[in-house]
Amino acid sequence: MKLDEFNFDLPHELIAQYPVKDRVSCRLLKLDGNTGKYEDLHFRDVLDLVEPGDLMVFNNTKVIPARMFGTKSTGGKVEVLLERMTGEREILAHLGCSHAPKEGGRLIFSDGIEAEVTGRDGDLFMLRFNTDDVLGVFNKYGHIPLPPYINRSDEPSDLVDYQTVYGTVPGAVASPTAGLHFTDELLDEIRKKGVRTEFVTLHVGSGTFQPVKEDRVEDHHMHSEYIEVPESVTKAVAETKRAGHRVIAVGTTSVRSLESCAKFSGSDAEHLKPYFGETDIFIYPGYEYRVCDCLITNFHLPCSTLIMLVAAFAGYHHTLDAYNHAVESKYRFFSYGDAMFITKKTVPGDVMPDGEPLPGGSAENGHGE
Repeated sequence: MKLDEFNFDLPHELIAQYPVKDRVSCRLLKLDGNTGKYEDLHFRDVLDLVEPGDLMVFNNTKVIPARMFGTKSTGGKVEVLLERMTGEREILAHLGCSHAPKEGGRLIFSDGIEAEVTGRDGDLFMLRFNTDDVLGVFNKYGHIPLPPYINRSDEPSDLVDYQTVYGTVPGAVASPTAGLHFTDELLDEIRKKGVRTEFVTLHVGSGTFQPVKEDRVEDHHMHSEYIEVPESVTKAVAETKRAGHRVIAVGTTSVRSLESCAKFSGSDAEHLKPYFGETDIFIYPGYEYRVCDCLITNFHLPCSTLIMLVAAFAGYHHTLDAYNHAVESKYRFFSYGDAMFITKKTVPGDVMPDGEPLPGGSAENGHGE
């Protein structure tokens, strides 16, 4: 399938630059993956869409202030964007500067903090700091790394606004944004209704913003991310499925974590094994979901891997029709924008714009390996 089949026209003014003041007051587009019917709601209506016995799976990663500014030992300015921690003193990072430093070069920050360039890993630089508390350095001197489509500098309010209320495990460079709409009060009401909640961990890296460059979708290779799907989650999924209830993934990172777990377990949803490790799963139309029944997600960029994941979940035409409605209805897009509640397409039959039928989808189809 072709990349441009996932394109749509998005007026720039619909890209949200700030969140709404009340998290639950954002708009919510409900989409039925089987019929393609959609309904305009507000996020607080999620409470009416979940059912007793459902399992909601959240990503508990917490965004760190991963952008830090300093100078090279040669005097030039440098911007460091942390990609991931690799040790107590070591990180992988993107560097923004006029001339890339060589191995052995030093980067200088406030209060005597320095980092040595120890090598390269593709486009990333390996840095070793002169402190055992690298995370503390970023927490003290770093800035929240807002996505590139938010055309402003970070502000103090972003330290709160760009975090979920349940994020407890520091490590993400980008927020799992579907979770930004939840409040502690809404979560309490959801649990009181008899809905179970569990947490996976996927530290979202800057690779989530990298564009797909191949014209043929199947040729794209996903960046790798570390995930944790503990036994509490696999057990809850099995119990939920056996009872005939739904697994609701909050965000595409929860989807990727759960579906990766099923892949590495080599099993269906009732026999998952805990998984702690890397995944580069790539989900696009033709993929058959093993675990997730419903999806809560924001609106995604044209031609992105995330809109492909949604199209695999709700059906290609249903997804693009819903997105066109969202544009016409002036929904707010991307990280600080509005959300969708999608029930999975389970009836067979879906074709791409050229009339090519999608494959039935084996468990391996759609994995970028």
